[in-house]
Amino acid sequence: MVAAYLRVSTDKQTVLNQEGEIQRFCKSRNIVVTDWIMETVSGTKSEDDRQLGRLLRKLKTGDTLIVTEVSRLSRKMINILNIIYKCIEDGITVLSIKEGYTFDDSINSQVLAFSFGLSAEIERKLISQRTREALAQRKAAGVVLGRPRGSFYLRGKKKEIDALRKSGKSYRIIGNKYNVSRETVRRYYLRRYD
Repeated sequence: MVAAYLRVSTDKQTVLNQEGEIQRFCKSRNIVVTDWIMETVSGTKSEDDRQLGRLLRKLKTGDTLIVTEVSRLSRKMINILNIIYKCIEDGITVLSIKEGYTFDDSINSQVLAFSFGLSAEIERKLISQRTREALAQRKAAGVVLGRPRGSFYLRGKKKEIDALRKSGKSYRIIGNKYNVSRETVRRYYLRRYD
């Protein structure tokens, strides 16, 4: 069996680029992919909570797993290492196209598996750190972070809401009109300022 595993994190992404890369790679080496596994799921989830887990249980000695890069297997270093080492122990070859490496039972493969796993973990932590720093800078600059409070959407509508309430409209109906919750409308209405 030759299995290709393609993963993206969100519905806004597509596996088409990965699929094209794998098809070009296989064509250049006369490899025929027998199983295509494609999923949209975070790489931080355990492989057992993904289609990848079922695929790994299905692969046998002599089979091949193809990915465009090791980070498609997981975003966590320990998971990447576990997946690759389990494949190596079971006699399954892992081909990583972008890095251009073959992970098999050689010592070089084991060293490479560790280094790529470490790189993926460092990258994930750096992204997280940069995000925290950027948010801290914005907060220090006085930018209000997060989603605006519901009453933000009602600002300047006090007279209109008063009129709707006097005409017998419920908080729920008014909330639907402004796309906020019933409770947000009630609290805003009961405040005597705008």
